[in-house]
Amino acid sequence: MDSCLYLRIYLILCCFNLIILTHSSSSTQPSCHENESKALLQFKHNFVINKFASFDPSASQKLESWKQLDGKSNGCCSWDGIDCDYDTGHVIGLDLSSSFLHGSINSNSSLFTLVHLRSLNLADNDFNFSEIPSRIGHLSRLTSLNLSKSGFFGQIPSEISSLSKLVILDLTSEIDLYSESLLKLEKPSLRELVQNLTNLKVLNLSMVSISSSVPSVLSNISSLTTLNLEGCSLYGEFPMEIFRLPQLQILNAAWNENLFGSLPEFQSNSRLKAMIFQGTGLYGKLPSSIGRLESLVYLDLSLTSLSGTLPSPLGNLTWLSFLYLNDCKFSGQVPSSLANLSQLTKFIIGRNNFDAGPLPLPPGKLLKLTHLYATQMNLQGEIPLLLANLTQLSVLSIRANNLVGNIPSWFMNLTQLTSMDLSLNHFHGTIPRSITQLKRLDFLILHSNCFTGIVELDMFMKLPNLVSLQLGTNNLTVLDKNSTNGTLPKLAILGLASCNLVKFRSILRFQDELQLLNINNNKIRDEIPTWVWNSSKETMEYVNFGKNFLTGFEQQPTVFPWHFLIVFNLRSNKLRGSLLDLPPSTVIYDASSNALTGAIPPSICHKNSLQILDLSNNNLNGSIPPCLASSSEDLLILNLSCNSFHGSIPSTFTTNSQLVMIHLGQNQLQGLVPRSLANCAMLKCLILQNNQIEDTFPSWLGALPKLELLILGSNKFHGNIGDPKNNLMFPKLRIIDLSCNGFSGNLPTKYIRNWNGMKMINKKNLTYMRSNPEIPFKVRGGPTTNMTLPYSIVWSYNYSMRVVSKGTERLYERIQSALVVVDLSNNTFIGDIPKSFGILSGLQLLNISNNKLIGAIPTSLAKLTALESLDLSKNLLSGQIPLQLTQLTFLSILNVSHNRLTGPIPRGKQFDTFDNSSYDGNLGLCGFPLSKSCGNSITSPPSLPIFRGHDLEFSRGIYWMVIALGYGSGLAVGLVIGTTLTRRYHEWFVDTFGRGKDFQKKKKSKGRRT
Repeated sequence: MDSCLYLRIYLILCCFNLIILTHSSSSTQPSCHENESKALLQFKHNFVINKFASFDPSASQKLESWKQLDGKSNGCCSWDGIDCDYDTGHVIGLDLSSSFLHGSINSNSSLFTLVHLRSLNLADNDFNFSEIPSRIGHLSRLTSLNLSKSGFFGQIPSEISSLSKLVILDLTSEIDLYSESLLKLEKPSLRELVQNLTNLKVLNLSMVSISSSVPSVLSNISSLTTLNLEGCSLYGEFPMEIFRLPQLQILNAAWNENLFGSLPEFQSNSRLKAMIFQGTGLYGKLPSSIGRLESLVYLDLSLTSLSGTLPSPLGNLTWLSFLYLNDCKFSGQVPSSLANLSQLTKFIIGRNNFDAGPLPLPPGKLLKLTHLYATQMNLQGEIPLLLANLTQLSVLSIRANNLVGNIPSWFMNLTQLTSMDLSLNHFHGTIPRSITQLKRLDFLILHSNCFTGIVELDMFMKLPNLVSLQLGTNNLTVLDKNSTNGTLPKLAILGLASCNLVKFRSILRFQDELQLLNINNNKIRDEIPTWVWNSSKETMEYVNFGKNFLTGFEQQPTVFPWHFLIVFNLRSNKLRGSLLDLPPSTVIYDASSNALTGAIPPSICHKNSLQILDLSNNNLNGSIPPCLASSSEDLLILNLSCNSFHGSIPSTFTTNSQLVMIHLGQNQLQGLVPRSLANCAMLKCLILQNNQIEDTFPSWLGALPKLELLILGSNKFHGNIGDPKNNLMFPKLRIIDLSCNGFSGNLPTKYIRNWNGMKMINKKNLTYMRSNPEIPFKVRGGPTTNMTLPYSIVWSYNYSMRVVSKGTERLYERIQSALVVVDLSNNTFIGDIPKSFGILSGLQLLNISNNKLIGAIPTSLAKLTALESLDLSKNLLSGQIPLQLTQLTFLSILNVSHNRLTGPIPRGKQFDTFDNSSYDGNLGLCGFPLSKSCGNSITSPPSLPIFRGHDLEFSRGIYWMVIALGYGSGLAVGLVIGTTLTRRYHEWFVDTFGRGKDFQKKKKSKGRRT
């Protein structure tokens, strides 16, 4: 259990001790009323004792003492959990918390005949998803009601709001397998529940689904000492008046991400001991008046949007024991006044924007510090010597910084260390053998540094409590002896990625409790030996064998041995054979880039927990199982590209789909694009290129609100694209590839105007398109920890794609979030290039080559200031290359070859870097880099083109063209050509010779032609 939770429970219990009304005890027990005794025995018979129904280590079977004596049942006042009024003998208290009770309570229960009850505690049992009975409102004398974590389900009854004498109300809920709260508070609402409970001192609704704003009526309950609204799906502004409640000691609103607000100016008479707003939308600055909360013991403002500098008066909180300020937006320097926090035991401050520099740990009185987390803070320099004084330090995490130097020798004086995480820094030198003096170490995490030398694993086996050893991604060569020592520590985590391993280390033979094993990116060329499968059969959850040279299996298991496996990575090996049949627990399966053959086994349909399935770049065949589209509501990534799958794409995608990326490119798929893809509302990336799909443009995909990447190239799509149904189609599209198909008609001008995702690109804090599912584990701790610890791995999966640029296919192994691409090449589009391309200000790659486009290159393309590649080749474009295109300072690839362009090639900037091939096949072009000089003479027109087949494009009317023969006097002698010419020849003529003044005048006359 998290130590934070321990503290919260401790504080709440302390508060309970202050307010619970106790009855003076006596050496003699009062006589129990017969009817109440019978009611209790009847209540007992509704339950069975189940040792899994309670989780408190101190739980006991209290009902065992509930027995009749000498045939009489009136001795109930001596039974466990029963409290009787000394004067009247009535049962006034019933405490069956943590009693292993399993069963349900209905409205007819004899419990509700105990009308004299003042205190009812049924916490930590299992009431089997039954509802809280509405008859609980009949117990009108209750001052304390605790039903927390007992498996109650459904709506909290409104009758509880009538218990106006309540002083303590604890309805803490549990969550189900889908992280949904079991209890809900909707009718009544939170406001309706508490408006009559004006005597409340303790209100605990943690994890109850409330889904409302925080009612200001709570600030009217002046007696309130504890308010716990953690994880209640609250939203809106948190009422500032609640901070000013005169008796408030514990305030917990954590894990309500849509709950916003700022901190008030605090008063010196505040009694706050714990203030917890972790994981909320708290914003603004931490006020200097925080220093007035002299009773504060626990402050958790982590994972909020608080910003600014930390106020120096924070150092006045001399009772502060727990300080959590991680994952905020604090900046500046950590104030030296924090050295006054002599009671501080846990200091968690990582992932902020503090100034770069040394470790922000002020020297002073922090001698009680047991936990220090300063991760991802841009720390620089070496580990400061002042850490040597923190001899009580148990957990040290300074991962993901820019720290350098060796592991200092004085580290070995920190003999209380149980966890040391120095990963993702720049530490160098050898790993000292003296580290084995830290005998209490459970977790030793040194991966992703610059450590060098040869390391023998046997050295670490001298740490008797070690459960996690992570040495990967250094410059180490890891060896081990062929030890058969049965006294080796039982590791839970072993990380040896990039450790120059050439074979499976023998230490694995003697590890039977591993949970995570990572030997990624080594040089292992063996088959996977049979004995590996026999290691840790009942515990293994994460295995990473990726990026080696594994060729197969010494003996491929018929029944997969790791029954609880969650992550299995075999990526980038040389594995042959068929796919392994993984257990239903699998969340991530990556077997890409191997030589696997055969079909996807039908058993894949039983893996409903799958989130990432990547089988790309193999020799797999057969059809795609329909269940991959329908059976898993958790699947995020489906990548089956670069195989030989055939048949149609499954048409079974459901509205519950969570898919964000589907990559089926480079296969032999046929048929239509399934219309059920419209159900995939979370889809960001759809790649179907290089198949045999025969369909029209799937315009209905435009309704997908998150779609950013659509690649349909190299298929058999055909027909006109047409116009969108509305202006909201493809709102986030950034990359579209329709190349190498049979699309015809004009370019989709109206779609281009709708591509808003290509217009505004934020180039700050650039990231890559990826999915980052966080895979939670529960890793057993060592003997010093003596508990199961939460552990998680963020699996970063990058999207990839292939794009053709200047005839060369380029693989984007990672797709930048700012990349904007339009590829409509190799179709039969006709007409002009739309000027609307100019509004796609984020466009970086535009390829409309190898079509039948006519007309001039629009000057609006000069607005594409981010453009890096422009391919207009193999069309029927005419006129001059616009001089304005020289403004495209990022343009590195230009291809206008094989058109009918004329005139001088623009000079300057990027245009001076393009070679002849950019302009091939344009007989009318001249100037650098071509050998043909423009001179001062008028360029002769090329001979009239001979049109055949689809090249024949007649204009709608007869063009009256005036050839200007004289320029000096402005007097033109006109030769009237009264024949039907093609539009493109007319445009060539006008762009080459211009228009005479007389022609311009006649154009402006009122419809008269001469």
